[in-house]
Amino acid sequence: MISNTFPLELIPDDEEAPPVTDIARPGKIIAVHLNYRSRAAQRGRTPAQPSYFFKPSSSVAASGSELERPAGTELLAFEGEIALIIGRPTRRVSPEDGWAAVSGVTAANDFGLYDLRAADKGSNVRSKGGDGFTPLGPAVLAAADLDPDALRVRTWLNGELVQEGTTDDLLFPFGRLVADLSQLMTLEPGDVILTGTPAGSSVTRPGDTVEVEVDAPTAPGAPSTGRLVTRIAEGRIPFGDFGTKPSVDDVQRAEAWGTVAPGAAAWRLTDELRAKLASVSTATLSSQLRKRGLDNVSIDGLTSTRPGTRVVGTARTLRYLPNREDLFAAHGGGYNAQKRAFDSVGAGEVLVIEARGERGSGTVGDVLALRAQVNGAAGIVTDGGVRDLAVVAALDIPTYHNGPHPAVLGRRHVPWDTDVTIACGGAAVQPGDVIVGDADGLLVIPPALVEEVVDDAIEQEREEQFIAEQVAAGHPVDGLFPMDAEWRERYRAWLTQH
Repeated sequence: MISNTFPLELIPDDEEAPPVTDIARPGKIIAVHLNYRSRAAQRGRTPAQPSYFFKPSSSVAASGSELERPAGTELLAFEGEIALIIGRPTRRVSPEDGWAAVSGVTAANDFGLYDLRAADKGSNVRSKGGDGFTPLGPAVLAAADLDPDALRVRTWLNGELVQEGTTDDLLFPFGRLVADLSQLMTLEPGDVILTGTPAGSSVTRPGDTVEVEVDAPTAPGAPSTGRLVTRIAEGRIPFGDFGTKPSVDDVQRAEAWGTVAPGAAAWRLTDELRAKLASVSTATLSSQLRKRGLDNVSIDGLTSTRPGTRVVGTARTLRYLPNREDLFAAHGGGYNAQKRAFDSVGAGEVLVIEARGERGSGTVGDVLALRAQVNGAAGIVTDGGVRDLAVVAALDIPTYHNGPHPAVLGRRHVPWDTDVTIACGGAAVQPGDVIVGDADGLLVIPPALVEEVVDDAIEQEREEQFIAEQVAAGHPVDGLFPMDAEWRERYRAWLTQH
């Protein structure tokens, strides 16, 4: 049978019998690092044996609870999981007998804060141990009634299915986990084992709702835990100066958002790549992108406040909807998406804003532009209007815009969401895309193409330098531009001298 109350209780068929376990405060919570093939492929590594970390019992929360994303952080990630509840003292059991030690199964969400991963150096104490970081429930399924090889876990983010995994995709079956852990420690009634998450884990933002469900779809009656609901709120109390502060980089962002390609290491825009991109014009980069079949990667129609300054950075995105009074009342005030985006944009990033080309109100003003500059952002790009243009133009940070306008945001826009794929100036922009801008305009470069595109662009500009020198010396362009075999041989000789 299933109980829908919290503290969670697993109730045997005899309803007069006392509960087998109460997991409102488990003695131990032990979590597996990697246990689904889909997740291992996403991470680019497959462990030979399981590895674990502990979570404190104070991190447990009930379904329907609110979880704060700590102030000053950006990468609070969800991980929908199947949680095993130990039903009897267990020590040194075999993998074949491990499942018999499990009394119940429920849904779990193993929340983690990537901003503190570096501070923890692998222990996950702070990054995974915060209050409310382990929601469990809402009901427990009796293990005796389940086939451990036929369970499913699913996760929804704001109503959209984002994770789905079945236990036939496990690297290490449940019985093996119990046996492995029991070699060293006694597993006690009420202890919880979090068994890993499938691919699809990603980042949550304040205002999001995350739901996790565990079920047995092929079993009679298709028993289910029901949906474990967690609502994400914005924390207000900043971290003090008496511990390591949150910090993130491109690698952590890629892993948190789940943008690492299967079998590949996390990509990041290194200082060397930034320097290379800054050394070539957008015109040359555009030619190289066109050779690769990418014609629609320019953000068009915008003006820069600092046309002599080159912009190179990875994209963060902000999206506005057309104003509707009831939507603005619900989403326009308080710590809305616009403020969150400008607060969280990081060093070397470019905040790109979708405003649908609407020039009839400002989409950024002097205070928020200054906030981005103080954060170290590389630039701001909006296909809408800018308020306080004279002040914004006096800042060091380049801002590409669609013209000035004195009106506030709410005249035309509702600040809606951040870090999603958007359209800006006629171009699609995804979080993590590379943005390059100069006096000619702005380009969007897919990360996977950056290195080859910039290397070929540098070579193209060398060739064009040689051609320009020959034209200046009086040579006709026929056979030189583009170079025929004879001129190409001369070019190779010229390279040896330069």
